[in-house]
Amino acid sequence: MSLLEKILGPKSKYDESLPYVYEARIRMFEEGPEYKSYFSDTICGLIEHLHRNRIEPDGVTIFEVYREEESPIDARLFTTPDRQWLFKPDICRTFEQHYPGHIHGQTCSFKDRERGAIGP
Repeated sequence: MSLLEKILGPKSKYDESLPYVYEARIRMFEEGPEYKSYFSDTICGLIEHLHRNRIEPDGVTIFEVYREEESPIDARLFTTPDRQWLFKPDICRTFEQHYPGHIHGQTCSFKDRERGAIGP
């Protein structure tokens, strides 16, 4: 990573056709408005983090967060038909249509981003 990239961050973060960050929200109480949040620069990094922390897909809502808006992602894009997490390379294939022109074979426009995640 060059000095300029260290200062400005990943080039893909400036592409307004891609989410700036991903957020997973998990309700703290079934009927309450409070939730815990986990964040990652990539959807695959977020899914891997949730899986490592034994957080199951049921009850998790994942949002694409853009500079001006956020929107929930259809769970069918990041889970299997039996509601288990979907991992690389399978998750890449499901997002090809969702992010047209950004996923190419074994690489994607997100490759310049860190795959780690943070959360409570």
